[in-house]
Amino acid sequence: MTTALRAAAALLLLLTCADAFHHGISAPQVAAAFAAVIAVGERVRVTLPGDREQAPIGTAVALAYALLGPLHGLPTTHGVSQVVVVAGLGTLAGLAPLRGRRRHRSCRPEPGRVDGAVRRLLTVGFAALLFQPLYNSGALDQLPLGGPAYGVFLTGVAALAALCDATLGAVQRRARTGLRFGAALEDELRSLLGIGSAIVATGMLISLLAGEVGLWALPLFCAPLLLAQAAFRRAAAVRATTGQTIETLARATEVAGYTPPGHARRVADTACALGRELGLGSRDLALLEYAALMHDIGQLSLVEPVPDGATALLPQPEQQRIARLGSEVISRTGVPRQVAGQVARLADPCHGPDGGADRTLPLAARIIRVANAFDDLSAAARRRGLTEQAGRQEVFELLRSDRGRLYDPRVLDALARSAAVVARPD
Repeated sequence: MTTALRAAAALLLLLTCADAFHHGISAPQVAAAFAAVIAVGERVRVTLPGDREQAPIGTAVALAYALLGPLHGLPTTHGVSQVVVVAGLGTLAGLAPLRGRRRHRSCRPEPGRVDGAVRRLLTVGFAALLFQPLYNSGALDQLPLGGPAYGVFLTGVAALAALCDATLGAVQRRARTGLRFGAALEDELRSLLGIGSAIVATGMLISLLAGEVGLWALPLFCAPLLLAQAAFRRAAAVRATTGQTIETLARATEVAGYTPPGHARRVADTACALGRELGLGSRDLALLEYAALMHDIGQLSLVEPVPDGATALLPQPEQQRIARLGSEVISRTGVPRQVAGQVARLADPCHGPDGGADRTLPLAARIIRVANAFDDLSAAARRRGLTEQAGRQEVFELLRSDRGRLYDPRVLDALARSAAVVARPD
């Protein structure tokens, strides 16, 4: 699907370039100004949590050009094709490597940046298709869209463009990570409440203000968006630092000899694979990964290490005690409080006192328990000399024997389905 989107964007750009070459460029100085700012915006793009490539300034300015009606009191006639050409050429200029960096980087843009550019180009083309034909044909003049009503109309068009962008982002995210489309779309829509809403609002304001002050609207509204982008970049850096800190804490049990090397990372990878299979969004997956990495931190409070670090082979009360100890440690590390709650409950049974399913038990805790047991039991099978196939069969039989009691049936089914879950050596 990602390849299809790239091909669609390339074909769209080629066709619109041919159309613009045939009919000529309307107001070339204005087009060049918008293309230049789009290129600069593409240069200063930012990677947000969830590996989202965003170019807030470039996207806002491209959207403004797609929604541009009058400029300094005079009507414009650039149309859909020219919008796509200006946005496309500006984006390509921003993606091109700088000469001074060619010795250190490949001349080809990274795939994630290409996909982000494809997404932005298709979204801007969609916005232009909704607005430009109505404006250039004079249809908007026949409608009661004077004053505030015109702003409401632009808001509606921008909202549809934002939904298009979210849908394209969900498609690309599903292709890249295997995340279910519903969860990916939910993540993209949630991101609209952050920098996405600022991008859409800035694009609309530039298009509206350009009708009065002309091209001065570009620097006037791009400066605040640049400050917002810097704030988001800083937040992403803080999140990356948090992840590195958690990785370091997770290795403490391995360095101290309480757990086998790589155990925390394997459990986290398996848990994330199960989380994606069960449709968790990126935020929930991030919290799940944090909790899975730190699920054994409570073992540091033990006087004697657990044999082979295999907590899944311990009695239930001992597993719960270790989980509670780990939760107390985690609650003092400054990580999101949900992580401590998930670790505290990861050894609790699936059923409540009445024998029914315990609906208060976090799904993340159920996932980590299955992932941890899968790794512990797989390691035990390897130590006994079983082949990978025989070991996996034995592990699944042992897990199924406690289905519905210790292990959530949905998580076990996801484990059986997930092709990403494989037995890996210590």
